[in-house]
Amino acid sequence: MKVKMLSRNPDSYVRETKLDLQRVPRNYDPTLHPFEVPREYVRALNATKLERVFAKPFLASLDGHRDGVSCLAKHPKSLATVLSGACDGEVRIWNLTKRKCIRVIQAHEGFVRGICTRFCGTSFFTVGDDKTVKQWKMDGPSYGEEEEPLRTILGKTVYTGIDHHWKEAVFATCGQQVDIWDEQRTSPICSMTWGFDSISSVKFNPIETFLLGSCASDRNIVLYDMRQATPLKKVILDMRTNTICWNPMEAFIFTAANEDYNLYTFDMRALDTPVMIHMDHVSAVLDVDYSPTGKDFVSASFDKSIRIFPVDKSRSREVYHTKRMQHVICVKWTSDSKYIMCGSDEMNIRLWKANASEKLGVLTSREKAATDYNQRLKEKFQHHPHIKRISRHRHLPKSIYSQIQEQRIMKEARRRKELNRIKHSKPGSVQRVSEKKKRVVAVVK
Repeated sequence: MKVKMLSRNPDSYVRETKLDLQRVPRNYDPTLHPFEVPREYVRALNATKLERVFAKPFLASLDGHRDGVSCLAKHPKSLATVLSGACDGEVRIWNLTKRKCIRVIQAHEGFVRGICTRFCGTSFFTVGDDKTVKQWKMDGPSYGEEEEPLRTILGKTVYTGIDHHWKEAVFATCGQQVDIWDEQRTSPICSMTWGFDSISSVKFNPIETFLLGSCASDRNIVLYDMRQATPLKKVILDMRTNTICWNPMEAFIFTAANEDYNLYTFDMRALDTPVMIHMDHVSAVLDVDYSPTGKDFVSASFDKSIRIFPVDKSRSREVYHTKRMQHVICVKWTSDSKYIMCGSDEMNIRLWKANASEKLGVLTSREKAATDYNQRLKEKFQHHPHIKRISRHRHLPKSIYSQIQEQRIMKEARRRKELNRIKHSKPGSVQRVSEKKKRVVAVVK
């Protein structure tokens, strides 16, 4: 015979700690909770304060180089492997998990100007002041063997930058011109130039992989199409651009690091006006790199700090600095979007958290739920004055703080001068130009 019985799952009435604590059911009817918003505001305020208390972004310092770090590169397959080049021609390969150097190569005489990894991660390329392009094995030599490059290409001029294609066995170098190379050949497939000045940086687009962009010392940003072997467009800014970085999620968007202390995000389909001007640095911006999500990017500056900007905001959300950190030359965002690396003048590579107050390690489900709840509360109340002030406050070195005050006075003086000129001129004779349009001198097609 069948016996029918009632059964209940303990998860429905006992909390997950399994200590026989009863779950408290909650009625979500808003009429029963008249003080819900004030209660949530207090929680959001406390969450914002605790976020600033636990904001300790610095993780580690990788020591070993005997000269300033000039360039960094990520391994395309391994999260723990990072390559760095120094001003004395030395290349080091690091293991981030152990925080140790696992290999040292004396690659060039003079500066290592650029370093990039092959798309499959089996080898990497370096360029230096000795006019050579060298290809090296990613794995170290066998015991007793000398470290020798797989291939060496001797050029006619100094190469100042290198980048590898994202899908094919092709790489690009820059110097007096942009050269496209096949890995199997010792002469370039094609050479492209527009103007007669030296080119400091070249970058392939990660989505539309046949597109690449370069920065020249005559204030130009030039875009090229590898299929046509000709330049496409050129935008001329007020001051020189040091490097560019393409957004890995939006094919047409790139950000340029400029000498005028700003970063400019452009849409390559409309170069006459930047999409956004990112202003917070107080000295020349030397490097920029996007996060894998495409929502943020990190910039390295001559003012001894790095800043993290949301791609759609003009102000930075974080600024990282230490007492010993000098001019930051290069910066990279790791492929898991959790960490940031920067290389600076005083021979150190520093590792930072991308989210300053994030707790590292394995989180329980309750910790994750609490973190998500606090994050939603902070987003809900982010525009309230008290919460906004606490979340934006950062301690800055005195040198940066005083330069910010000085620039604020100069900017106000320029604005007042422009308003006076309009006020005391014939109506319509002085046209008002937006800040974005002021920065672009010309666009040439």
